[in-house]
Amino acid sequence: MVDWNLAVATATRLVRPGPEIGREEARAVVAELRAHAKAAEEHVRSFTRMIPEGTEPEDTPVLVVDRAGWIRANVAGFRELLRPLLDKMEERRGGGAGGAVFGAVGSKVTGVEVGMLLSFLASRVLGQYETFAPATRDLPASAEGGGRLLLVAPNIVHVERELEADPHDFRLWVALHEETHRTQFTAVPWLRDHLQGEIQSFLDETDVDPMTFLERLREAVQTVAGGRPDGESDEDGGRSLVEIVQTPAQREILGRLTAVMSLLEGHADYVMDGVGPDVVSSVAEIREKFQQRRARGAGRLDQVLRKLLGLDAKLRQYRDGERFVRAVVDRVGMDGFNRVWTSPNTLPTKAEIARPEDWIARVHRKAES
Repeated sequence: MVDWNLAVATATRLVRPGPEIGREEARAVVAELRAHAKAAEEHVRSFTRMIPEGTEPEDTPVLVVDRAGWIRANVAGFRELLRPLLDKMEERRGGGAGGAVFGAVGSKVTGVEVGMLLSFLASRVLGQYETFAPATRDLPASAEGGGRLLLVAPNIVHVERELEADPHDFRLWVALHEETHRTQFTAVPWLRDHLQGEIQSFLDETDVDPMTFLERLREAVQTVAGGRPDGESDEDGGRSLVEIVQTPAQREILGRLTAVMSLLEGHADYVMDGVGPDVVSSVAEIREKFQQRRARGAGRLDQVLRKLLGLDAKLRQYRDGERFVRAVVDRVGMDGFNRVWTSPNTLPTKAEIARPEDWIARVHRKAES
């Protein structure tokens, strides 16, 4: 269904070149990012009061990569995560009109399309904790078969120059965000399996008829290009591909996934700014410039791709999740907030992300009664 090798080759060929940087400076950047990742461990643990259980953060690799390295890592992750869905679609490809269409399009065309999307993303990601990362020849994962922290050096350098930020402070600030994600998954042993189960349930519910998939893909493209389905108001702002290609059962799962991702991203933003004043002297200036950069937006093509890939929703997750975490910590303290990690039942719902007082009432009053 997807020629993954062609996806990697296409993305690597199309990705924008990184900032100009000399060999010695590049080595210094890599060394500093590695040092910051190590230093961030203790800062995050102390601030969050989250202690890893079983898998220590140092047991999960820290990889400082270029844009091509990020592409290879994510193709490996996508390939592993999407394998069950693609196997089901492969079974359906041989019969019916939908199968004939997919057979004509071919895995190479799909590989090129995946590669084009990855080339767009590869120049924008600063860092990433890969939760479901399989080990590859040049990209090791944890001994348990999942988890590695990626820091994309050229993108970090590009943004720090664009913001005219202090390089030392900005690099540590980014490391704090990504280290928070690593701490979340190493300190909460059930979180990885829970998230993977939700994603697999979402994929299992996918309508695997290739013709239906193509129809929904066209609807998504038309939506992000400016047209809206009849009856949809301008306030809806269109829908992303992930919002369109789903069944009613998937909408319920997607709501839970959105809540979890908002929690994880918002918590990381809260921690990176909370730790900041003690170890990143210019954190307030960095945050202000970073928010202004987000608010400036981008060109038309950039906006279309961001909508198609759901990146606008990603930005809302940072904002809404951070507000949830801040409100809960202000009311019940860090230890009270950390009850969120007790079990899947104590995770906030999508509605509770918007109304943190409802989560406090449900989790704390129930525990005290």
